[in-house]
Amino acid sequence: MSNILLEKISIAVVGLGYVGLPLATEFAKHFEVCGFDLNAERVSQLNGGYDHTYEVDSESLKGVLINTDDSGSGLLLTDQIDDIKKCNVFIITVPTPVDRYNRPDLSPLLKVSSMIASILKPGDTVIYESTVYPGVTEDECVPVLERESGLVYNVDFFAGYSPERINPGDKEHTLTKILKITSGSNPDTADFVDSLYKSIIVAGTHKAESIKIAEAAKVIENAQRDINIAFINELAMIFNKLGIDTNKVLNAASTKWNFLNFKPGLVGGHCIGVDPYYLAQKAQEVGYHPEIILAGRRVNDGMGEYVADQLVKAMLSKGIAIAGSEVLILGFTFKENCPDVRNTKVIDIVKRLLEYQIDLTIHDPLADSKQVNDTYGIDCQNDQSKNKLYDGILLAVAHHQFKDLDVTSMSKEKTVVYDIKYALPHDMVDVRL
Repeated sequence: MSNILLEKISIAVVGLGYVGLPLATEFAKHFEVCGFDLNAERVSQLNGGYDHTYEVDSESLKGVLINTDDSGSGLLLTDQIDDIKKCNVFIITVPTPVDRYNRPDLSPLLKVSSMIASILKPGDTVIYESTVYPGVTEDECVPVLERESGLVYNVDFFAGYSPERINPGDKEHTLTKILKITSGSNPDTADFVDSLYKSIIVAGTHKAESIKIAEAAKVIENAQRDINIAFINELAMIFNKLGIDTNKVLNAASTKWNFLNFKPGLVGGHCIGVDPYYLAQKAQEVGYHPEIILAGRRVNDGMGEYVADQLVKAMLSKGIAIAGSEVLILGFTFKENCPDVRNTKVIDIVKRLLEYQIDLTIHDPLADSKQVNDTYGIDCQNDQSKNKLYDGILLAVAHHQFKDLDVTSMSKEKTVVYDIKYALPHDMVDVRL
C-alpha cells in the first residue's frame, strides 16, 4: 500500500509546460516541490520568473520559487535528474503527440518513465497526467518502471493517474477551479492520490474506480468535443452552399435548452485534434473500427483547406487576380489568447493559399516568431504594418488584440474579409464559416 503521509511528501513535477508548471506552482504553496524539465533554457527562464506560455504570471511564480533544497514548501526548478532523487511522489506531465501518420507516439512518456525508474525507491508513487488511451499507464509505463528499477509494482512502488484538464489561455477555468479526476493502482493509493489533489483543487475531485476508467474518461472528453465541432463544421459547409448564415442558425437553435451550442472552426492544439487518434488506435487494436471518431477527424482536418478555398472563391467573385495577390492572416496559434503554436491548423490555410501563389503576411501578437519559423518554415510577424493594404484579410484566431481592429484601414477597394471566428463586426465581413 502507498504509505506516504501528506505532510511528509516531496513532489517532483516532471515536465514544465502548459500542464506541469501551473501544477508545480499550486503544489508548491503547500508542499516541497521540485519542478524538472530537460530544457535548460526553459528552466532558466522560469527561475527568472518568466513563463513564455503565460499560464503562470511572474508574481505568482516568484512567490513560490526557492533557491535551495531546504525542507519546507516552495518550488525548486532544475534540469538535473539528481535534484529530484529525494522526492517520493513523481507527477508526469509530458506531452503525448501523434506521428506524421496520426499514430500515437508514446516515446516521450516511455522515455520519462525510464528516467524516473533510474531513481525510483521503495514506497514511491508515480502519477501520470498525460492523455493516453485506456491501459497505457499499467500496460506500457509501469512495466518500464518495474523492469528498469528492479522494484515490484504495488509492493515496492505505486501508481496513479489524474488526467490534466488545463485549458491554455483560459484565465477563468484555471487549474484549481476545474474538478479533477483521480485514480490509483490500489485502494490505498487511490485514496492518497485523491487526497493529494484535494489539497489544491478547490473545485473538488472525482475518484475513479480504476486507472483505466480515468484514462478512458479523459480521452473521450476531447473526442466528444471533436465530433461535436465536426458536425457543426459540416453544417457550416452545407449552409454555405444554401446561402444561409451559420451563426444565425446556431443562435436560433440555441433557444432550445438542450441544444449544444458549438461553433464551427479550426480544430488544432495538443488535445482535441490529437486525443481522438489515441482512442481510435486502441479501438482498432481490440478489433473495432471506429466510424464516427475517424469521420469527425477527417472533417476537422480538412477545414483549413476548405477555408482557404472559400477565400479564393470570394476573391475571384470580386474580380481579384489570385496569383500575386496580397493576403493578411490574423492569428497563427491554435486558439485565441494563447501563444501555443503546436498542431495549429492555421498552417493548413497557409499551405493551401501558397499553392495559389498568393503573397501572405501572417500577423500574431502572441506567437513566438522564431518557433513558428523553426517548426513550420514560415515568417510570422508580432507587429502589424499599418501602411500596407491587402486584397484579402482572414481572421483565423480571435485574440483579444484583434477585437477592435479596423480592417477597413488595411483594405483595398475590393478586399475580401473572411472572419472564421465571428469576432469582427458583421458589416465589415464578406465571408464567415
